Amino acid sequence: MAKNQVNLTPEIDESKQAELMAKYDREFAYRDLKGILSKVVTVLAITWALIQLYTAAFGVFPTTIQRGQHVGFALLLVYILYPMRKSNRSNKIAWYDYICAALSVVVAGYHLVYYQPIIHRAGAYTTMDVTISIIAVLLVIEATRRVAGPVLVSVASFFLIYAFLGSNFPGFLSHRGYAIPRIATYMWMSTESILGIPVGVSSTFIFLFLVFATFLKKTGIGDWLTDLAMGVAGGATGGPAKAAVIASASQGTISGSSVANTVGTGSVTIPLMKSIGYRSEFAAAVEASASTGGQLMPPIMGAAAFIMTEFTGLPYITIALSAAIPAFLYFTGIFIMIHLEAKKQGLRGLKRSELPNPFKLIKEKWFLALPIAVIVVLLVQGRTPMRAALFAIFSAIAVSYIRKDTRLSFKNILEGLEEGARSALPVAMACATAGIIVGIVTLTGLGVKFSTGILILSGGNVYLAMLFTMFASIILGMGMPTTANYIVQATIAAPVLVELGIPVIAAHLFVFYFGIVADITPPVALAAFAGSGIAGSNPFKTGVQASKLAFAAYLVPYIFATSPQLVLVDTNVIEVIMALATALIGMYAIAGAVSGYLKTNAKAWERLILAVGGVLLVNPGMLTNVLGISLTGVIFAFQIMRAKKEDQTVTL
Repeated sequence: MAKNQVNLTPEIDESKQAELMAKYDREFAYRDLKGILSKVVTVLAITWALIQLYTAAFGVFPTTIQRGQHVGFALLLVYILYPMRKSNRSNKIAWYDYICAALSVVVAGYHLVYYQPIIHRAGAYTTMDVTISIIAVLLVIEATRRVAGPVLVSVASFFLIYAFLGSNFPGFLSHRGYAIPRIATYMWMSTESILGIPVGVSSTFIFLFLVFATFLKKTGIGDWLTDLAMGVAGGATGGPAKAAVIASASQGTISGSSVANTVGTGSVTIPLMKSIGYRSEFAAAVEASASTGGQLMPPIMGAAAFIMTEFTGLPYITIALSAAIPAFLYFTGIFIMIHLEAKKQGLRGLKRSELPNPFKLIKEKWFLALPIAVIVVLLVQGRTPMRAALFAIFSAIAVSYIRKDTRLSFKNILEGLEEGARSALPVAMACATAGIIVGIVTLTGLGVKFSTGILILSGGNVYLAMLFTMFASIILGMGMPTTANYIVQATIAAPVLVELGIPVIAAHLFVFYFGIVADITPPVALAAFAGSGIAGSNPFKTGVQASKLAFAAYLVPYIFATSPQLVLVDTNVIEVIMALATALIGMYAIAGAVSGYLKTNAKAWERLILAVGGVLLVNPGMLTNVLGISLTGVIFAFQIMRAKKEDQTVTL
């Protein structure tokens, strides 16, 4: 490090990071096992990872075996690692957890041992089938509660009750009801529920991408990207905040967790932002809003994006390309807000001598980006995400040997497999429990009924339907993992938007976006709360500030839903450029209205006109675009003239 260079080493140690992540994300609230139990977990996790790598290389097992063993490993590890109460993170496993772990092996092994008989029974299930199924459903629900919290479990439990007591529900929700044996076997013996599409995706390429992300972190790419972002943007107005946005956007490629991304990147960027004058709430909010958007960033995005391939029937590369412009708009919106806030407060950037040299960083460790390039190239060539992730894992290990300080030892590789398997636990359980909801929707025909209800409630108005869907996605997202939230909304709400004329990819990205931004939406803004833990700020105020900064997150889905050119649907280059240009102008106008600043402090009437102009630019059409640009241009001109007068007054 140069003599005057700012220290980019995290100012909070690893134990503090772990404490914050465990506090705000149940995924990290696991037991601190020692001795033989720790070794058992290591062996189980590595075995699970090797099985997944084997199936990626040589072909997957029959459907129920592939998915059953995946859920079985996840259940077994959850009951060993996660206590019944989140606060109890001791190194002791309760007797009932040993029983649950043993039963997890039994229910998963049942599919392996009786695979052929279950198929031949073709629905004529035995008493043992019913018993195993009931146990499996209960195990899945409790394991999900431990890693994902009570909300998803409560929703799944409600759906199970709905399936049983359907005749007692009013109006269009009513159905004849199903007996417990029928419900239980449909949940576990069929491939329509717990072992349905979500777990199918989790048991193939989601797991591999999580292992890939772990190996990327092992090579130090996260620190390299943060340093590179600081070197590129750290010297600009409000530089550390802008660097936080760039770093978090790039880190989204290697982290599917808003909280983990906030804590990991924020341990560097938040103290730096505070050092140049940003308020604690604002510094934490910048990191939280940027880190939350990491799941929206191609080429990898969050786990739910892979499940989207199954629900939409579109190749993953198509989804990634469709998500590119919306992701650019999201981060541009945050960037604009940061810039305006920095100008408003007169905040400087860091001196060039205090920053890393980006050219030196690229020269020394450019190869760390090669595994990501491998994934992109293979996906573009039409390879499956599963095969692309497999080769990317191998390439991440291979390129680490280019330099001694990035080299992965055999021990590092085993650690990467174990950590990758651990990171897959909450995703696997969320997919399994979301599968229960999907199964009940299919069994009872609720999807069609719910769609009809939304259509009636919205009166067929697409904007009202989007508004209802937005609220549902955010509310569910406050207590559900993004993956489970997306599965539920893709099953129930997205088809309604499609029926009202919104393209399939736009409808699914719409619910995907709002499920993610729940992490920065008060009152339950987990990413913002994690950032406040680093900044020492007020958690609720941080959440409010984060939601203001990420106004683009609430605006962009409406833009691409009504301007499908931005998700590359039936369009050409000129239409894309026009839609992107008007969207950017609209976002700049709304950013000015929200922050109260463009070239100087905005008056109340100016903010009102900017807001109107921005909203007009969201709604596509020649007339609205002309009016929106005109209103924004007039206020911008007023701002420039007033800013010049203020400068002259200061000079005199």
